[in-house]
Amino acid sequence: MGMRNSHPILARIARTGRAALASAAVVALIVAAIALGVQAQAAVPRKAPELTITRPVGDPILLSSFKGKVVVVEFLFVASPHCLQLLQTLNTLKTDLGARGYESVAIAFGQGADQGSVNHIDRRVGLTYPIGYATADQVDAFLSRQGSEKLKIPQMIVIDRNGVIRAASGNKGDPALENEAFLRRLLESLLSEAPAAQSASKPAAAHKS
Repeated sequence: MGMRNSHPILARIARTGRAALASAAVVALIVAAIALGVQAQAAVPRKAPELTITRPVGDPILLSSFKGKVVVVEFLFVASPHCLQLLQTLNTLKTDLGARGYESVAIAFGQGADQGSVNHIDRRVGLTYPIGYATADQVDAFLSRQGSEKLKIPQMIVIDRNGVIRAASGNKGDPALENEAFLRRLLESLLSEAPAAQSASKPAAAHKS
């Protein structure tokens, strides 16, 4: 299912003009809309699996180290112009929302994803956020890829402050999650959520399998 720059459900939310909807209810509507347009590898929301990210310089970092922040992860191919363009989008979002607890993370994998290529991309784009690389097996495990299932790259993953995946591209990809305006609205809603207490209930479900 193709998507324009804004999803119809976002347009309906905007027309209401009610600030009270900029809450968990809005997030639930947005991720439900995303789920209608894609076939996810696994149900959303779900706890983000651990992932070790090898950096071109310095020690590896764990994805879980960003818990407490709202995070967008881009899984990318180093030879894809579209993937590299999205790095710029995430740079803009980090500049605008970073002070409020947002983080962008880029993870290269597949052919050519190594220390040299990732370091070159980092310097070329002038990233203000972490970039690293991982093996295809690591990425497959994180995305719950099954057997010969094919994934459209880039894969975009949105994780809330509690380390829960709230939106994902799915195997067919999702243009909405590659659109800056759509991402910004989703992130604004997630940033308005306080981190859950130990006894807090689970986040609103995006869709049922």
